[in-house]
Amino acid sequence: MVFDPGSAPREREAFRAWYHVQTQWREGHGYDDPDRTTPELRGWYRAMRQVFPNMNGPDAVDDDHVERAADYTIGNALIYVTFPWSLAEEAYPAVRDLAVEHRVGFYDVSGDEGDGEIHFPGDALRPPSQGTWRSVAAEFRNFKNG
Repeated sequence: MVFDPGSAPREREAFRAWYHVQTQWREGHGYDDPDRTTPELRGWYRAMRQVFPNMNGPDAVDDDHVERAADYTIGNALIYVTFPWSLAEEAYPAVRDLAVEHRVGFYDVSGDEGDGEIHFPGDALRPPSQGTWRSVAAEFRNFKNG
């Protein structure tokens, strides 16, 4: 997930509470319109769509590109994105690197036991996640290729 750093608290427990409220999806609008969010998050979204097109909403890709498609849920202060497991190893650094480039926050939602990285622009990056999601992603890749 990427987020507007001015909207989210920095302290981990307060951030996780904020995240929980945000992901109740109660903003009273559809969640497929990038015009609803901040200019920085829109920039991140445009860059991500070049590599991982949107599978839903007005920006949905045609069936020829669905294999690389991601599902973007766009709120006022965040964009939550999900990928097929087979793309997780490729998607993780793309989400993270583009978050840094576009000066938005990054939260590794799939981090183990709620200890996923929370990155705010200007902070030092932690080492990339080595969470168990990586072994799940590898199993899916192996199954698909094997």
